[in-house]
Amino acid sequence: MSTTKKGKKIDIQMQTRLEARARIIKALAHPTRLFMVEELSQKERCVSELTEMIGSDVSTVSKHLSVLKNAGIVQDQKKGSQVYYILRMPCIRNFLVTFKSVYMV
Repeated sequence: MSTTKKGKKIDIQMQTRLEARARIIKALAHPTRLFMVEELSQKERCVSELTEMIGSDVSTVSKHLSVLKNAGIVQDQKKGSQVYYILRMPCIRNFLVTFKSVYMV
């Protein structure tokens, strides 16, 4: 256990929650993945759509999607021969909107 300046201790449950939040933030810490999340907040997309939108190869897009999926941000659904991704955490959109007031380009 770690102790903060005010004497409050970080217990194992809190540490686990903080690590889970850090994994989500790390997963979002890439421009391509942020783009994917923004697109998926509009509607579900298949890998080929995202690949075309991003202008990268399928392998790279799949790796980014895997990072987002492992963090619990997106989930996939197989429909025929295509794999579609949907946003599993719609609240992420609100989280991202807060940054627009800080840094708008």
